[in-house]
Amino acid sequence: MEGGAMRGMFTAGVCDVLLENGITFDGAIGVSAGATFGCNFKSRQIGRAIRYNKRFAHDWRYCSLRSLLLTGDLYGADFCYNVLPTKLDIFDYETYRSNPLKFYVVASDCRTGEPVYKELATCDEKDLTWMRASASMPLVSHIVKIDGYELLDGGMTDSIPLKAFENMGYQKNLVVLTQPRDFVKEPSSALKLMKFSLRKYPKLYEAMLHRHEVYNQEKAYTFEQEAAGKCFVICPQEPLGISRTENNPDELQRVYDLGRLTMQENLTKLMEFLK
Repeated sequence: MEGGAMRGMFTAGVCDVLLENGITFDGAIGVSAGATFGCNFKSRQIGRAIRYNKRFAHDWRYCSLRSLLLTGDLYGADFCYNVLPTKLDIFDYETYRSNPLKFYVVASDCRTGEPVYKELATCDEKDLTWMRASASMPLVSHIVKIDGYELLDGGMTDSIPLKAFENMGYQKNLVVLTQPRDFVKEPSSALKLMKFSLRKYPKLYEAMLHRHEVYNQEKAYTFEQEAAGKCFVICPQEPLGISRTENNPDELQRVYDLGRLTMQENLTKLMEFLK
């Protein structure tokens, strides 16, 4: 599951249709928003991602410049990974832990500039810290320190981790992208800011310099695997046209509904592929 901040509402719609039709998998891997929203697939909580995103779209504690100024994180760490799942929209930890599906996230190692893949077996406090690391966008997030690592957003080093997942042994995969098939990533417009922000982490900055090249290569590989019958790709037909920090509930619902519709239209083909 690719990231993309609020483009992840598309993925949430896809996942809910899969759950409604009893389709599950041996494993799942999410990057950034693909991790924070995709975890609801393992906990089997249909509708949770769109529900809480609409409910807290205007809550400064969830995502705001105020949160960035007061906490150092655009998406408030304590609110998103503690208050929300334990008090406001309860995450089903019991179902998550009993579901045999293995759930992985991708984060970026600031010191090596390489991706790190982590299985989250229980979604306990430590696992949630890894999930937060996967979604900690550069420039607007604290570096997350855990298990001897210093981590930021997984999309900086491996936005579409199909090859990594195949190397783990998962050979027949559904890939959910949040950009259309003809999308070509360009160099980041924030590289000058990145150079200053990541001045202590030159290898991660180097990875960001080449991120667009890696992304385009990964996307090409994904479609090669699709043509070979080794994966099934779900993606929007056109750009989703949603801000990364969208707080309009109607826009969130629109993109979620588009994910649902796209999955529903491809459901028969996917089931044939899975057979």
